[in-house]
Amino acid sequence: MNSALRKFIFHDLQTVEGYIDPPDALVFLSLLAAQREAGFDGGIAEVGVFYGRTYFLLRKISGDRDRILAIDLFDIEQEAGGGATQYGRFIENGRRLGLPVDEDLMIKGDSMRVEAEEIIGKVGRVRFFSIDGGHMLRHVAADSRLAAGSLADHGVIAFDDTFNPAWPEVTVGVADFLREQGGMFSAFCMTKYKTYVCRSRFYDFYCKVIGEAPDLRAFGHVETQFLGSKVARLHNPMRRRILYELMMRSGMSALSERAYR
Repeated sequence: MNSALRKFIFHDLQTVEGYIDPPDALVFLSLLAAQREAGFDGGIAEVGVFYGRTYFLLRKISGDRDRILAIDLFDIEQEAGGGATQYGRFIENGRRLGLPVDEDLMIKGDSMRVEAEEIIGKVGRVRFFSIDGGHMLRHVAADSRLAAGSLADHGVIAFDDTFNPAWPEVTVGVADFLREQGGMFSAFCMTKYKTYVCRSRFYDFYCKVIGEAPDLRAFGHVETQFLGSKVARLHNPMRRRILYELMMRSGMSALSERAYR
């Protein structure tokens, strides 16, 4: 386990408004580290930045070795009284964390209008693509095609909010994508919030990564099925989630990492 990265995940990262929680942060860490160890190169891309919690996680894990492209409308309205805009807060979060944003690798606009060639031109073929943009079916369909078109052979796509009853069309979109690809892609891991897929010829590699990653040993690994693939569902017990939330609310974020050992 990398103690410095875990400290960042459980302490510093929690100061950024956003939605990626520790289990998925640890999956990101495990997958990106395994890719690096295997010599799987490529850029990183994210659709749906919000205020940068996932972006800065990716930046921290990859250091200065990878080019990270972020795509977002950045259209959240300015705070009452003329406070910082969404983009301004995103930039400021980077300064505060010591992870300055590379503004040359930002696309401010609708991801549905972005072409795969534009992503490849900025960061090369992508080894890790995080999708957390629009949650309607048309958004998921467009973003999944964008990811598939720019993905390296060994790349991973992480879909957010799959199986979230608040956003049912995300689940439909992910299922449609996997079926339309005719078996070229397979799901290999699920958490409460995300589904991770790869090209089917790398399925065994990523299943092994999830099964053996030191940072994921704290979770129950429950086998399930999704569209013909055996998938490791990482179970995070309620008692651990409660303990973690109590520690965070009590100002014990520096110690909250212990709940996930």
